[in-house]
This record gives sequence, structure tokens and C-alpha cells, in this order.
Amino acid sequence: MSGIESAYRQGKKVVVIGGGIAGSLAAKLLQFDADVTLIDPKEYFEITWASLRSMVEPSFAERTLINHKNYLKNGRVVTSPAVNITESDVMTEDGAVIGYDYLVIATGHNDLLPKTRQEKLSQYQTEYEKIKSSESVLIVGGGPSGVELAAEIAVDFPEKKVTLVHKGPRLLEFVGEKASQKAFDWLASKKVEVLLNQSVDLSSASDGNKTYKTSRGETIHADCHFLCVGKPLSSQWLNGTVLKDSLDGKGRVMVDEHLRVKDRKNVFAVGDITNIPEMKQGYIAEAHANVAVKNIKVMMSGGKKKKMSTYKPGSEMAIVSLGRKDSLAQFPFGTVIGCLPGLIKSKDLFVGKTRKTRGLDPKRVQD
Repeated sequence: MSGIESAYRQGKKVVVIGGGIAGSLAAKLLQFDADVTLIDPKEYFEITWASLRSMVEPSFAERTLINHKNYLKNGRVVTSPAVNITESDVMTEDGAVIGYDYLVIATGHNDLLPKTRQEKLSQYQTEYEKIKSSESVLIVGGGPSGVELAAEIAVDFPEKKVTLVHKGPRLLEFVGEKASQKAFDWLASKKVEVLLNQSVDLSSASDGNKTYKTSRGETIHADCHFLCVGKPLSSQWLNGTVLKDSLDGKGRVMVDEHLRVKDRKNVFAVGDITNIPEMKQGYIAEAHANVAVKNIKVMMSGGKKKKMSTYKPGSEMAIVSLGRKDSLAQFPFGTVIGCLPGLIKSKDLFVGKTRKTRGLDPKRVQD
């Protein structure tokens, strides 16, 4: 009897929905203990926090975009969005019905991404060409991705005029006010114009006319623009499934201390989609995956509940990269900006480390 057949017979079918930071790691860690199916609309996993570097250096994406099949050698990948869940099966848009004994929901945020790695690499090339050929760039959104993109462009293309518009009263509202001010001052030192408390009507600029109007009547000239605003959670679809009662008022999946979905024994949720009161960060999503995987292994081996791992939110840390050398880091003890936190993140953006956790060569580029 083959390993896969025996897994089928022993109640060890695990389905992971979502191939982002948390889902990819959970599938990878379970593949030799269970019959694992990863369901994802795209064929690859992306190290998302490194994506802004790829817009100014497209070849960087060769290491940050990893085909699922490269780290999931002993599982199967279904490239289609999940559309329904019953007590025993997951249905996908392309008509597949996949049975599960254990289910991991890791759908994160809604993002329209190309299906193949090659298409995504081409997208970065196109965005790079767009930046390179523009004299002025408008960035809408002052969260981490807007700030990091502004910083990448300011460092790599100092001659370009960069304007960042944010509807909130300060940049990076998920961190403390001191950290926000330090980010603002750093951008100002690189001649990035930051406009707070206003929005931009992106339809106000026609093809020939590159002038945008803000909600305060200000005029911005820009050859191209990038929208860097937060994406909604990818949980709306769960309303039509057996898990419809597990969502809170904000559309987050309610989980217990073992990361099991409310009132469910064999269904787990990990990553940004959970209702755990903490920052939504990549390293936290990986911590979720590790706890859920340990607990599924305990349950598969018939272990008792007291053997299960508990997830406890740790002291929070946020690192926002500012170009190639600098970073802004908020630790529990305070905020640091400059090249010291930059050494932690900006040079490689944790890409080597993240590849390693998926069993891949940290430096190799062909995936």
C-alpha cells in the first residue's frame, strides 16, 4: 500500500485553502504526515513584504515568487479558488470536490493576482518600466506598502518627483505616532511630498492630461500613479458555507487558543483572516501556521487536547523598509530608524530566511 493510500485510509486528508504566507507554510510542514491538498487561485506563493523592491528591481522577484510545486513535492495543488465548504468537502470554482479530515483556512486578503509566476514576473517588469519612464509618480495610500514604495522609488530614482497622498492624519497608522513622524521626516528628507488628510480622484486625470485633483482642491501632476490601499479580507465567500456563523462583525474568522475555528474540532484558521487582536504581519502568520500544524499532528495521532499547542500573541514588532539601506522599526521598547534596523530587513527583506523555511535554497533564483 502506498503512503498516500495509507494516509487516505487513516483519516489524514488535510486541505489548505490559500497559498499565501501562512497557507504555504502549513501545507509544506504537513506534506509528509498527511495527504495534503493546497487550493489556491494562483500557481505560486509570493513573499509579499518584498514585492515593493521588485517594482524598482524586477529581477528581485525571481527569488520572491515560488511555484507551489517547488516546496510541496509530496502534496497536490489545485489551482482554482475555493467556492464552498461542507462538513466533509471543499468545492472549487473549476468543479473539483476535495474531501478533508482537517481543514486550514488561510485566504488572507482579496487581491487580484495573475495565475502564473511568469505573468507576475512580467507584471513587475511592466511596473518597473512605468516608473523608469516617468518623471513624476503619485502614490495613493500611506500604509506600509505606500510608504515602502515611495521609499524604494526615492532611493533608486532620486531624480523623480514622488508625491504620496494619504486620507488619514498620519502615515503608518498601525504603528505609534513617533514611528509615523519618523517615517514622514525620512520621506521629506528624500524630497517626497506627503499630503495627509486628503484623498485623490484618480478619474480626474485623462490620458493626455496627467493632473490629479485632491479632496482639498490641490493639484498634483504625475506621469503615473500607484494605488496602495488596504485590500478587504477574503472571507465574504465563507458566508455561503457551513462556516458562515464563524465570522465576526468585521468579517474575520473567530478562532480559539488552538487556532481552531469557533465550534469546530477539525477546522483551523491562520494568518490575516483570524480575529486575533494583533498586527497582521508575515512573521505572525508563520507563527499561526506552526501552531495549527502542531495541533493537526497531535489530533491525527490521536493525542489528547492537553497536548495541543496554544497560540499566544507575542510582543509586537513592526519593521517598514525605507529603500535599500534604511528601515523604521518599532519594538516594544521604542522606535528606531536608520541603517541598524535596515540591516534586519532592507537588504534582503527576509527573502533568504523565508525561502529556507520552505526548504528552498535561500539564494537560488529559478523557481
